[in-house]
Amino acid sequence: PETKIILDDNGNPVEVKPYERNKATRIIEDFMLAANETVAEDYFWQEMPFLYRSHENPDPEKIQRLATFINNFGYSIHKNSDEIHPKELQKLLARIEGSDEEMLISRLTLRSMKRAQYTTECVGHFGLAAKYYCHFTSPIRRYPDLQIHRIIKENLHGGMNQKRLKHYDSILPEVAKHTSQTERRADDAERDTDKLKMVQYMENHIGEEYEGVISGMTSWGIYVELPNTIEGMVPVTSLKDGYYTYDENHYEMVNDLNNKTYKLGQRVTIKVAGTDRMLRTIDFEMVSAAENVQSSHMERSEQSNGKANRRKKAHSK
Repeated sequence: PETKIILDDNGNPVEVKPYERNKATRIIEDFMLAANETVAEDYFWQEMPFLYRSHENPDPEKIQRLATFINNFGYSIHKNSDEIHPKELQKLLARIEGSDEEMLISRLTLRSMKRAQYTTECVGHFGLAAKYYCHFTSPIRRYPDLQIHRIIKENLHGGMNQKRLKHYDSILPEVAKHTSQTERRADDAERDTDKLKMVQYMENHIGEEYEGVISGMTSWGIYVELPNTIEGMVPVTSLKDGYYTYDENHYEMVNDLNNKTYKLGQRVTIKVAGTDRMLRTIDFEMVSAAENVQSSHMERSEQSNGKANRRKKAHSK
């Protein structure tokens, strides 16, 4: 989910929480999508120079990794060879709604997608399962909206002659490229600002304990997301009960001494250990973890050994 950060009069964060979408918001979004699709399709068939919002199909490797991961939670997606229909991902998101793993799987699904961009060719929008799409209207006014309004206004007033068509043919590729770049810069700035405010917020909560869910892993740390959407990292070096190795194939951090594991989606309790405004980082310390999922690595090893022994017996008969 998106994050909502509440600031006081001095710009200091006083609350961080998930942004809630109510029924009214969803209705407005549906109207917006319908308008954007209708305008895009109309101007596609008019064969007029136009600015589309395009979202290409995801990389097959990323979708395969997503499919492997969600199997750990009992979910599956159907795909044909290297392609997947967007409706499959929409059905997945509908199935996980309200579940403990919703935030985790939603984020990983989003990360499996390519980034949408502005183009002069209509290639469709994978994420919306739309063959035609543009930014004709939106809650936030974008430059592409205004560019599209100019084209529509000029066309409705009968001013779209050959000279104007050539004009738009010449400028729209650069408009698409430039607005895609500035959108990425704006997104990066927004993300960085959110991280800064989250760090500032957690500065006042150092030493406090929270429940969270393991949201990511690397060889150097375990990322934990709190219910308020704030994410921090537990450095592997801070785990005090042995040496841990990251098992990339099974998304687990495994203790080499006793096979204790931490895995994606696991519920844990952490303590806020420190923050760094310059690096925009929040450090956590592991306090405890849910017991019901920590034996998976050992169980897999036992299952593998059992299968191997059965194969040996079968060959010996």
